[in-house]
Amino acid sequence: MNNPLNMAGKVVIVTGGTKGVGRGITTRFLEAGAEVVICGRSEPDSLPSANGKTAVFQPVDVRDVEQIQAFVDFTVAKFGRLDVLINNAGGAPNADAATVSPRFSESIVRLNLLAPLNFCQIANAVMQQQPEGGSIVNICSVSAVRPSPGTAAYGAAKAGLLNLTTSLAVEWAPKVRLNAIVAGLIKTELAHMHYGDDAGIAAVSATVPLGRMANPEDIGDTCLYFASDLSSYVTGSSVTVHGGGEKPAFLDAGNSGN
Repeated sequence: MNNPLNMAGKVVIVTGGTKGVGRGITTRFLEAGAEVVICGRSEPDSLPSANGKTAVFQPVDVRDVEQIQAFVDFTVAKFGRLDVLINNAGGAPNADAATVSPRFSESIVRLNLLAPLNFCQIANAVMQQQPEGGSIVNICSVSAVRPSPGTAAYGAAKAGLLNLTTSLAVEWAPKVRLNAIVAGLIKTELAHMHYGDDAGIAAVSATVPLGRMANPEDIGDTCLYFASDLSSYVTGSSVTVHGGGEKPAFLDAGNSGN
């Protein structure tokens, strides 16, 4: 039986693929034999590489539609096709929703919802012309499906991205499949900024039923599934990758002795 996760001959775009989750996703696709083109605001000190392949980098501000179009055009001109788009770029700093400026909120929604929408639209125009179509994976967050205090606009944007995924899956079938990953806590190079020292990371990890935060490659593994023929009948779906999530607060708040 041929390996259904073999991506040899496939061309993949990973937005925000230079670091963190995006770098883990990129590494997984390189390991599987794909040609991977990544983008970011600035070129990293080192490009992801694996299996004798190195990712191709282009500087792109994903909030700029003209730069998105030029990036997709560059990819198709270089490799002749586009099989997979991973919309990973995004994020938000902590901010008080009561006092944050409207301009700030608009920028968060533009980065986390409108940029993926524009990328989807431009990639779809290419994929619809290919006999094999294509696959688009939107990286969402548990902030989309639970309260997101401190990052309210981000959570709302990611919730919108989940809904967008289902709508586009219907509109663009059968040629292009769209799915989403609802990611939980992930241990990246910025983990100490969010969770403190090693003791803090260990304490946070202990709250996850599987006993650890995700590694970026865990998200990459799910992307590989959605990009492969293993999910050929899966579209408009989402998979929650969060190690079991968070225990309900009332379990610890109540009197366990009663």
